[in-house]
Amino acid sequence: MTDPEAIGDLLAAFRRDAAGVSSRPAYEALKGKYVNRDHGLVPALFARLKELSGPGKAEFGKRANEAKREIEAGLAVCEERVRAAEAAARAARDEIDVTLPGRPSPLGGLHPLTAVRRQIESVFVRLGFSIADGPELETDFFNFAALNFPPDHPARDTQDTLLVSADGPNGQPEYLLRTHTSPVQIRALTAHGAPIRVLCPGRVYRKDEVDATHSPVFHQIEGLVVDRGITMAHLKGTIEAFLQGLFGRDTKVRFTCSYFPFVEPGAQAAMTCFLCGGAGCRICKGSGWIEILGAGMVHPHVLRVCGVDPEVYSGFAFGTGVDRLAFLKYGVPDLRLFFENDLRFLRQFRSAG
Repeated sequence: MTDPEAIGDLLAAFRRDAAGVSSRPAYEALKGKYVNRDHGLVPALFARLKELSGPGKAEFGKRANEAKREIEAGLAVCEERVRAAEAAARAARDEIDVTLPGRPSPLGGLHPLTAVRRQIESVFVRLGFSIADGPELETDFFNFAALNFPPDHPARDTQDTLLVSADGPNGQPEYLLRTHTSPVQIRALTAHGAPIRVLCPGRVYRKDEVDATHSPVFHQIEGLVVDRGITMAHLKGTIEAFLQGLFGRDTKVRFTCSYFPFVEPGAQAAMTCFLCGGAGCRICKGSGWIEILGAGMVHPHVLRVCGVDPEVYSGFAFGTGVDRLAFLKYGVPDLRLFFENDLRFLRQFRSAG
């Protein structure tokens, strides 16, 4: 075969190959076959110039360059054809059929702790309470001193309290993460005075190890009522209304004596087990009763610190854990489930709120 015939055959082969190119892989294969620097047919064609001499070499070079330009132009046409096909495919894939029904989005729901907190708030709002909030980073005064905790009280121990700084007076920590929501009660009573009826929900922090029933971050809800003539009977009636509103009207409540620095007298409230109705089961450990909150009449020292005359006003306070109430209400076996954000667990409570 003469050299001009070789060039003609190469162009004929390229035209046949280019006619069948309709995809990106086919185009890349065609491009590699003809113009690849290492093993392409066009570079191989120019490599034959070394074997030629005289007028034949010049003529061959001219014809080879013309063939190269034709092949490069043909490759450009193929590439444009492939790009157009890809654009058409993308348009078809992304086309929106406006006649199709919409895709429904999955409905979310309240977190079980939020649902229980809102249920509690709803009960107390119906009883005339307002909702108060306060800082989670507290001073020693509002978290301990104003609540009649003496300087050597065990609750101040670093084993229980997460301290932020220890620059306060008398060697007491000045800033800490609040260990209860009682400081919100002190701030509200100091700011607004008596009479007052306030509920204080929020996160609290203690130095606990994480296990099935403990967490260093948990949620409390505490209440305070201060007015003229408030007695223990008002406290008992309020707690009964709260627990019956949350667990059902058949719930019975009993009070036993207890001690808290900020109340006098103090009490623990227990309710009949919601699972067995008082007969005894694993939840109540066979007793028929579940301890649910601490309460008592506000200590005169706390009233004085807040600028309220204890000779004129009296009051009661109570507090309970939202996590514990949710733990009991929903029969959850492990407190950690509330904080792991497992959608399989959380989806069970979509209708809880």
